[in-house]
Amino acid sequence: MLRIGMVAPISWRVPPRHYGPWERFVSLLTEGLVARGVDVTLFATADSVTSARLVGTAPRAYSEDPTLNAKAWECLNVAAAFERAGEFDLIHNSADFLPLSYSALVDTPVVTTIHGFSSEGIVPVYERYAERGFYVAISDADRHPALGYLATVHHGIDVQHFPLHDEPAGYLLHFGRIHPDKGTATAIAVARRAGLPLRIAGIVQDQAYFDAEVAPQLDDERVTYLGSVGPDDRTALLGGATALLHLIDFAEPFGLSVVEAMACGTPVIAHPLGSMPEIIDDGVTGLLVADQDAAVAGVAKAAALDRAAVRATAVRRFSVDRMVDEYLDVYARALERWSARRSSRSSIPISAKAAPTSENP
Repeated sequence: MLRIGMVAPISWRVPPRHYGPWERFVSLLTEGLVARGVDVTLFATADSVTSARLVGTAPRAYSEDPTLNAKAWECLNVAAAFERAGEFDLIHNSADFLPLSYSALVDTPVVTTIHGFSSEGIVPVYERYAERGFYVAISDADRHPALGYLATVHHGIDVQHFPLHDEPAGYLLHFGRIHPDKGTATAIAVARRAGLPLRIAGIVQDQAYFDAEVAPQLDDERVTYLGSVGPDDRTALLGGATALLHLIDFAEPFGLSVVEAMACGTPVIAHPLGSMPEIIDDGVTGLLVADQDAAVAGVAKAAALDRAAVRATAVRRFSVDRMVDEYLDVYARALERWSARRSSRSSIPISAKAAPTSENP
């Protein structure tokens, strides 16, 4: 039986109560692996909910409890996994770059799903430990040119939780962080010009932007802010929309809400940045638009798309079963390559190895 140590981020609980895309990914993959008979130990917050074996160091998520020191508890969570590395065939890291700094201290291969790069400043960590592990991109668009990757694996979702809504309720939706990168103000402008009400859901990540660009336009009729929407209300909100406005202003690595909307039959209108051309089948599951004028014109076009076809395409391309299949293949290839590396190192003649020095006796 394959034994996996799954290292989750601890910004949010696994699965998240509302926001937390990385934690949602970890939950879906973990539960999918356990269902396939994989022995998974999940390193996450102590209040996480899972069918895997749970090791919880941090009592709660630090984004939910500001009294917790984020870095201290991140270190303890990562250390807990690597201190038990010998129990696993492989460690799967979804907690960004910090766990890589532990990888050279153990003789267990580490697969890291890179969920994006917060800045170029973290890339040197990935470069330094590239030969110690294996990197997985969540989209081809997010592959960094300085790094080598074992695979690209698009996220999957539990499509059964997002049934078809073939009769939308006549509103447009913006679902995501309230931040200039996510184009909240642009979505408001497009909805007004298209003559449809807009509902906005998501955490406020940039308060100044919210106060200046979003709050003055809220009227609870034409433009409504719903706050952060959890799993219980997510499906109805996504499925009831005529279209999801995902008018991002940055190269987004993936975008779970895009896939979730499409699984409900809701087409997506997005700028063709980052992973959007990979995720959206233009003219089938949504529209890729260059500017605000095209987005406004695209509302009527999106409303005319076959919502059953939108869902069918999303189910085929983004099911959690497909994601689990691809990660099992990633694990098999990582273990094969790790074994080959070890064999190669052990076959080097003693005379060819580095001569002892005062620093390397």
